[in-house]
Amino acid sequence: MRALVTGASPGIGGVTCRRLLELAKARGERVEIAACEIRETEEVKALAEDLRADGANVIILTGDLGDEATPGALVAKAVDAFGGLDGVVSNAGITGPAAINDLSVGQWDKLIAVNTRATLLLAQAAYSALKESQGGLVAVASMSGIGAHPGMGAYSPSKAALISLCQVLAQEWAVDHINVNTVSPGMIRTPLTYRVYENNQIARDRAALVPWGRIGEPEDIANVIGFLLSPEADYVTGQNILIDGGFVDSLYEHIPGKPSRAV
Repeated sequence: MRALVTGASPGIGGVTCRRLLELAKARGERVEIAACEIRETEEVKALAEDLRADGANVIILTGDLGDEATPGALVAKAVDAFGGLDGVVSNAGITGPAAINDLSVGQWDKLIAVNTRATLLLAQAAYSALKESQGGLVAVASMSGIGAHPGMGAYSPSKAALISLCQVLAQEWAVDHINVNTVSPGMIRTPLTYRVYENNQIARDRAALVPWGRIGEPEDIANVIGFLLSPEADYVTGQNILIDGGFVDSLYEHIPGKPSRAV
């Protein structure tokens, strides 16, 4: 397994790197991972050391995915280092809370560049390598790309566009046996959201809205990504898998005066 993972920080990206290593080792494969971050942080260096200690060949690549040249450069360095790629995980993303009415063109462009355009450029750069390996690409979208998320500026549009982009890629690349899918996390406890969940009452209130009864963990997302890049998912492409414990589909549960559940 030769994989490139963007946003390889603690949280979904870092846990995904670990999960890809576990699954590939179980299949008896050599594991090579390009862990990509905007800069070489202590966290990504620690992740790389842990993965190396567990038998992986790891390189750390850096760059701002909002820069048009960065995605292609990351892929080129990974392909050069590993001799090819079997999987690309486009996980890096940013938020920018704002009312649409107050949104500047610069704010819009920044989110679209990182959350949508970066995946397009990663895909274009990785196409030849993925065609050779008949590998796959998984992009991390969001439940906010399925329904409107007011107050989050361009975030919902950027994730909705990402889902559509990957569905188009899946159709165009199917002839080359390259799987392309997205995963859409719901409420997930990560280093980026830990401040919200430090408030125990908010954590309890949010968990109470989820039919599964808890807030998601990075492992919940990484497990699905690992499956989508495995041989078992060979016939799965063009899918957006919502990983939210049933939250998005629970709308009718919150209607006052609804009939009781049948026993």
